[in-house]
Amino acid sequence: MSFRPAPFRHTLLALTIAFAGHAGLAHAEVYQLPSGPLAATLNQIASQAGVTLSIDPALTEGKNSAPVSGDYEAIEALNQALRGTGLQLQGGNGGAYSLAPAAEAAMALPDVTVTASEQTAETAWGPTRGYLANRTATGTKTDTPLLETPRSISVATREQMQDRKVQNLDDAVRYMPGVIASSYGSDSRADWMKIRGFEPIQMLDGLPLPKGSYAMPKLETWNLERVAVLRGPASAVYGQTPPGGLVDAVSRRPQAESSHEVQVQVGNYNHKQISFDSTGKIDDEGRFLYRFSGTGRDSGTVIEHMDDQRFNLAPSLTWNIADDSKLTFLSQFNRDDTGGTSQFLPLQGTKLSTPAGKVDYHKNLGDPDWEFYDKTFYALGYAFEHRINDIWQFNQNLRYSKLELDNQIITAGGWATAVADDGTVARGANVYDENISHFAVDNNFQADFNTGAIGHTLLLGLDYLRVETDYRWLYGTAPSSNIIRPIYGQDFSGISYTAFQDYNQKRRNTGLYLQDQMALDAWRLTLGGRWDRLDTDSVFHNANDARDSRRDSQFSGNAALSYVFDSGFTPYVSYAESFQAEAGGNGGAAFKPSTGKQYELGIKYQPPGSDMLFTAAVYDLTRQNIVTTNIAGATEPVSEVEVRGLELEATGNITENLSLTASYSYTNSKMTEVGDPRDKNRALPLIPEHQASIWADYDWNQGVLAGFGIGFGARFVGSTDNIAVGSMGFVRDPSDGHSSAYTVYDAAVRYDLGQLDANLRGASVSLNANNLFDKEYLATCDGFYCYAGDPRRVTASLDYKW
Repeated sequence: MSFRPAPFRHTLLALTIAFAGHAGLAHAEVYQLPSGPLAATLNQIASQAGVTLSIDPALTEGKNSAPVSGDYEAIEALNQALRGTGLQLQGGNGGAYSLAPAAEAAMALPDVTVTASEQTAETAWGPTRGYLANRTATGTKTDTPLLETPRSISVATREQMQDRKVQNLDDAVRYMPGVIASSYGSDSRADWMKIRGFEPIQMLDGLPLPKGSYAMPKLETWNLERVAVLRGPASAVYGQTPPGGLVDAVSRRPQAESSHEVQVQVGNYNHKQISFDSTGKIDDEGRFLYRFSGTGRDSGTVIEHMDDQRFNLAPSLTWNIADDSKLTFLSQFNRDDTGGTSQFLPLQGTKLSTPAGKVDYHKNLGDPDWEFYDKTFYALGYAFEHRINDIWQFNQNLRYSKLELDNQIITAGGWATAVADDGTVARGANVYDENISHFAVDNNFQADFNTGAIGHTLLLGLDYLRVETDYRWLYGTAPSSNIIRPIYGQDFSGISYTAFQDYNQKRRNTGLYLQDQMALDAWRLTLGGRWDRLDTDSVFHNANDARDSRRDSQFSGNAALSYVFDSGFTPYVSYAESFQAEAGGNGGAAFKPSTGKQYELGIKYQPPGSDMLFTAAVYDLTRQNIVTTNIAGATEPVSEVEVRGLELEATGNITENLSLTASYSYTNSKMTEVGDPRDKNRALPLIPEHQASIWADYDWNQGVLAGFGIGFGARFVGSTDNIAVGSMGFVRDPSDGHSSAYTVYDAAVRYDLGQLDANLRGASVSLNANNLFDKEYLATCDGFYCYAGDPRRVTASLDYKW
């Protein structure tokens, strides 16, 4: 018998990392790898972990890996990828490894301590580490690596929100690119923001939240695990959404590991707040898990004689029905008692000079004896997950919510001669009653499978949305006051009101959607489409009870292609469409839904082994049939608007001690088709061309400063041009509506009291300041009103965790 060497196809491919050996196997790494060609996935894991792995190409040919997601030591990560392949690792000499058929493996692997489990590995809905979220479901409804999601997405993690002690969604997103936070200045009633030129829809746990003209839930950020912003249309998955984007908040959910926290705050403007959070197992087996969070606040505001009180509770319960089934109940209750801190200040005395002097932004130009803003929001729902088999899983999200608002507010000014030379200011009295019932349910099947060399994550879904809105806005002439010496306690009983809006509107939307996320080697292709039917029934009580019924249907599509380089770069190109119902109507008829489309080209970069993500995107966005409110308070359609821009962002953990988020935005917006030719090509109101921000946070864990942490940030917002000169025939100097650029600074300092005494472990103190140097500025001017920006807000906090 003659000896013959093995054929070339049986030669071994060795991956050897010179600086790492067998001792490195105990170090856990974060892996976010979808199903793909087996050899390529194993090589990537071995290279990242510093493992010597020999692969016989004959064994891996035609095989795909299982997904690997979470924090794993090297051997466990390789075993995760080998699931279902019929292969397993076998140990060799010198700590090297090779592959063998499972039935023929001769040598046992060394014992390995696994550092991650299904509960602790990061998911799109769970806790993160530091400032970088590696996974997201925003934009796809599937648990997808953020690096590989071919859309422009930013995520504020729990740690980032905690470091900055955010009080609302505006605070959470104000360091993100493409986002105008507090677009109407300081306002305790609601979160007013713009994304790529348009007001976003707000979502919680993947379902839309109710939104009215002045009634919004104003989510309690203490109850949130993360806040994600998707820039651009998303109707192919979510249905009714604006083209600018959406805000997707994720609730803090029950965890198996017990954790408890109490936070007490005090601050300027008589701010007092207490928050609590507790989670853990109910039974020893961990079949039932609970979480109970809440916040109570009793505070003044930046405006004299105006309070801000909140009572919030958010209980949740997870029932682990079986290994393949889980049901999580999610609920919350909010009660707000506050006022309109934006105030609708007159143009004279803010933007324009008057003989009487300048308006003091802290003075209350309304009447605390007459004004109020009382809002109640409650929601009850669940998230159900069931894995049918190795390929299919079923998910259902459901929520019913109710939003009730009673509001009386005074607007100071409102026309060109509103302020007299002696400071007397003409005022308007506004009465708002708004009640919204909101039901949403989303059902989808997800399948993870391969067709040849192509891996698929297929999503097939059906959702339903029902919204009923009762809205009434009454306006009348209020008694005058004075911008220098406000007059309170006046008689409002004789006011004659006009109903600018008074309607009942029922909207029912049914959507069917299909999405396929495909992976071929390093290529990623996403294709999606959705069909929606929207039925709208309206009764306009202020138009002689005119009735209107309309039925609209819309197909929305999206397509995206990207390539995931081993170097960490992922360039992508995407196209997406949107449609959205416009609330209310004009002349006794409901508005036609708006539509939008966007082209986006971007690149993401995550250096291998790092916790930093760098992104860049350029886009071209068009929206048609939008509705605006003119300077007389009436709603009117604008035919078409175009927005083009550039966005840059860097977010994550530079080192274990240093975290960073930074962004820059260039936004060019213009109204391309409008009723009055004088408005053509004017910029959208409230939207600056340039924005930039940076926040850096550093912790000391050794030396004399051990236990200390500091944070510092700067936010620049460029100038805006906010007057539509043709609206309602008012023609004024456009410079009247020009809002100047401004820069404000934020800072934080904290100390871990456990460094002083082991008995204080878990306790910490912190001091946060927004607008550190108390810069006085106008956030914007819109029509004949101006809105002051947030003044300095200082908060001292005591936290205790156990």
